[in-house]
Amino acid sequence: MRLLERMRKDWFMIGIVLAIAGAKLEPSMGVNGGPLKPEITVSYIAVATIFFNSGLSLKTEELTSALVHLKLHLFIQIFTLAFFPATIWLFLQLLSITPINEWLLKGLQTVGCMPPPVSSAVILTKAVGGNEAAAIFNSAFGSFLGIVITPLLLLLFLGSSSSVPFTSIFSQLFMTVVVPLIIGQIVRRYIKDWLERKKPPFGAISSSVLLMIIYTTFCDTFSNPNIDLDKFSLVLILVIIFSIQLSFMLLTFVFSTRNNSGFTPADTVAIIFCSTHKSLTLGIPMLKIVFAGHEHLSLISVPLLIYHPAQILLGSVLVPTIKSWMVSRQKGVKLTRPTV
Repeated sequence: MRLLERMRKDWFMIGIVLAIAGAKLEPSMGVNGGPLKPEITVSYIAVATIFFNSGLSLKTEELTSALVHLKLHLFIQIFTLAFFPATIWLFLQLLSITPINEWLLKGLQTVGCMPPPVSSAVILTKAVGGNEAAAIFNSAFGSFLGIVITPLLLLLFLGSSSSVPFTSIFSQLFMTVVVPLIIGQIVRRYIKDWLERKKPPFGAISSSVLLMIIYTTFCDTFSNPNIDLDKFSLVLILVIIFSIQLSFMLLTFVFSTRNNSGFTPADTVAIIFCSTHKSLTLGIPMLKIVFAGHEHLSLISVPLLIYHPAQILLGSVLVPTIKSWMVSRQKGVKLTRPTV
């Protein structure tokens, strides 16, 4: 199972590169009004497909056992959807005086506004042996919260495309995100046994649709002669993203391992991954809606496209270290317990 999951991730990373390269070679295919008609197929059908797929795959019926750990859930959701975006905003005030491309900096802010992913944080928490139930709950619950909170955060920190009014954004979000998600959950109730038996490739379906969204987004970029992305800005953004990821992982570790925190080592593992990971699957469609028609949409999307593989890469590299720490702490706890 792990081998299949790793192969799917590798395939998706290669797919992102190919989608961007394809957009560079033939941008006319995916521009608005082009043969693919992304203003319909992407803005409505593709986005709705992703969230219907999410509704089918979210095992919300298995999350009740994790509900009791309220302090843990509050920590993760407040860190992810409040502390993270606010800290990034303060950091960007300093970076705004640098020569880094302003639209890439705005893209960094969008990363901060995103909810946790449905899969990667859970997979890495499970690989370490952490609190998997808490990771599943916060990934799923964070995704639901993100449907409402992420667009509000994007509008708060960045504003929206001038051509799309506030009410239009939320009506489209409701029809292409909320409704398909609810329908997916309703359908799941009736075919749950079949889904558990057949195990449809939900991840592969969402990834394929997401690649189409990425392709059409970059078609708009490469068909616009006024957009110029310098390599210096891109390299700096790459360094900044890895630094942010590592800093926030360390910060969550420090906060959750204090003597009076009340969190177990297994809880800390879930906190590290769920608090710092951001969803590409939910993020790109939301950016496509909130910044519809924006000429710099693809540049705004670049930091999220970088952050996604960065979080998986760093998480995978750190799994043995975090697992070793957790096991040693758990042994220490057992040894210090008084015998009766």
